[in-house]
Amino acid sequence: MPSSLHQPRKRFGQHFLHDPGVLAHLIDVLQLSKDDVVVEIGPGEGVLTYRMLDKVGRLEVIEIDRDLAARLEKVKVHQADALEFDYSVFPKGVRLVGNLPYNISTPLLFHLAHFADRVRDMHFMLQREVVERMVAKHSTPEYGRLSVALQARFAMKKLFNVGSGAFRPPPKVDSAVVRLEPLAKPLAVNEDLLRKAFSARRKTLRNALPGLDFAAAGIDGGLRPENLSPADYARLSMNSIL
Repeated sequence: MPSSLHQPRKRFGQHFLHDPGVLAHLIDVLQLSKDDVVVEIGPGEGVLTYRMLDKVGRLEVIEIDRDLAARLEKVKVHQADALEFDYSVFPKGVRLVGNLPYNISTPLLFHLAHFADRVRDMHFMLQREVVERMVAKHSTPEYGRLSVALQARFAMKKLFNVGSGAFRPPPKVDSAVVRLEPLAKPLAVNEDLLRKAFSARRKTLRNALPGLDFAAAGIDGGLRPENLSPADYARLSMNSIL
């Protein structure tokens, strides 16, 4: 285990979790077993890593910071960018865990969503605002493209909040832990359609997505993008050619 503290690097969005109570709570909700294959994204100084090590059958980590990667012991380390990593190299049923950097969390979640059929579950610590967007219901201000894209593939639950003082250095925002479990029957949602819809979220659907046959999908074109559920977007995707 690393013997000295690492100087956090802003370019990697590093905020290292150090609160023992939060770490213990996270271990409790993970319910780890010796049958688990776990991959930790962004292990940092390894405070969570070493708490998981003896509880699981196989543990690997993905760390972009060369210095941190070199200091991690007793685990297989992939010194790589999590945003570009091919998670299909891990066995089906892998569990993903991580304190994700705030500056890449949204694009990383979109990337990980493409591997939903490979994972058993994901437990991430993220900016609380991002978690609230992930689990938001339609027709609420927090609901958006991220909400639809993830809810089409995962059942999600916000587990608990984490204050900024649990990190070194303390971020300017609070965090939260969220669980994502792949749906047995994911919804097929056109990503280009989502992008176009929510880039014009103040417009009606017929103005945001001109040329689509809303009637064929059983959808009122006078609604706004935030008013449609993930199932609505799946139906609309079946009737769209973008």
